[in-house]
Amino acid sequence: MRKCFSVFILTLLLVNCDKIDELTMFSIDYDTQVTIQSNVGINLPFDVFTPDTETNSESTFESNDTRKDLIEEIKLTKLQLKIASPNDADFSFLESIEVYISAEGLSEVKIASKTSIPETVTSLDLDVVDVDLKDYIKKDSYKLRLNTVTDEAITRDHEIDIKSTFFVDAKILGL
Repeated sequence: MRKCFSVFILTLLLVNCDKIDELTMFSIDYDTQVTIQSNVGINLPFDVFTPDTETNSESTFESNDTRKDLIEEIKLTKLQLKIASPNDADFSFLESIEVYISAEGLSEVKIASKTSIPETVTSLDLDVVDVDLKDYIKKDSYKLRLNTVTDEAITRDHEIDIKSTFFVDAKILGL
């Protein structure tokens, strides 16, 4: 009887620990925009930079009952590009793309890429790299660099919306 009770208590503790652990996990979404200029070279790599993206990490962490010093891991789970303009454009001009993140005092790191790009899509989900980005998101801001190769000339500027989702695993106020 005592052994059964001990197994019951242990199971109850494990289930509750898993529930508490789930409370320490949340997602953060960031949106930014970049312009790919018309008349860029064909089959030559070129870089496009986003403006600084404010992380607002202090308030985001606080609203999720945690702090910067309690973050265990942050990983990119989704990076999507969507053509904002021109309205009739698609990603047929793009041969490949790699996306890098940088922040003050930190080395640049590759976070996503795509090499097989369908011809007529206006929205593109990139393949994300499995890397811990907590040091970047804990900063006040970060910047993205898109290294792209086009396979056809574009005659108009293309405005691209970039939507990213980061998964955060943290401790809730030290628990």
